Amino acid sequence: MSLSGKQRRHLRALGHHLDPLVQVGKNGLTDGIVSAVDAALETHELVKVRVGTECPDDRHDIAEKLPPLVRAELGQLLGRTMLLYRRHPKEPKISLPKA
Repeated sequence: MSLSGKQRRHLRALGHHLDPLVQVGKNGLTDGIVSAVDAALETHELVKVRVGTECPDDRHDIAEKLPPLVRAELGQLLGRTMLLYRRHPKEPKISLPKA
């Protein structure tokens, strides 16, 4: 599923007030980070992930690799913070505007 510009804007508006739930630290993108983001998406649908300054990986590389690993869409990459969205399969909380 690819998000349209209108849907991305809607998600950015919803995610503006959110705090990052997961932080990528000095070990980079590990299996633990992937499972933590996956669990957060299962609960919240819309999650902010922060890439720490001590992370050895480039933030753009992480923004490219992480969404497919957790079956999510990248809503935004702003600075070191990315916004990820994955629709809940049974009980979606967020309704996206039509594409």
